[in-house]
Amino acid sequence: MHQVYLSIGSNIGDRQAQLHQAITALQADPAIEVVRVSSIYETAPVGGVVQDDFYNCAVYLRTSLSAAELLQRIQQIEQQQKRRRLIHWGPRTIDLDILWYDDATIKTADLTIPHPEMTQRAFVLVPLKEITVGLKQQQVEKLIQALPAAQRVTKIRDEHV
Repeated sequence: MHQVYLSIGSNIGDRQAQLHQAITALQADPAIEVVRVSSIYETAPVGGVVQDDFYNCAVYLRTSLSAAELLQRIQQIEQQQKRRRLIHWGPRTIDLDILWYDDATIKTADLTIPHPEMTQRAFVLVPLKEITVGLKQQQVEKLIQALPAAQRVTKIRDEHV
């Protein structure tokens, strides 16, 4: 079984329901075992597009799917939740990103792992720290400490996916 970390975000509609729906879809796949889910965090958008704040969380899962197969599966989930790719870094009902897939380094036309922008994004790293352990957690902590300017990431109390 492969060990995978995902980042999930939403800023259209009922953001929390969108996160729940994506995680439920992952859990429904017999080739995927959702092991840990972080708390939900409200975060400011990045990339300069004026839009509503996001709800974000991180997920640790185990899967028998290859990285390419997992990418296809999460893109199906995004399509089921009516994700539209109209504006780069624009608003979205749901966004699922593969952060780490085992300790693999993958670079294809469709997929880059580790996720190339995760080291600059508090909205990815803060929830990720919550679900990692050992060396992975130490690695995430170092990345958080190295972040540039402060980025707003607010934990939504008593809200878990």
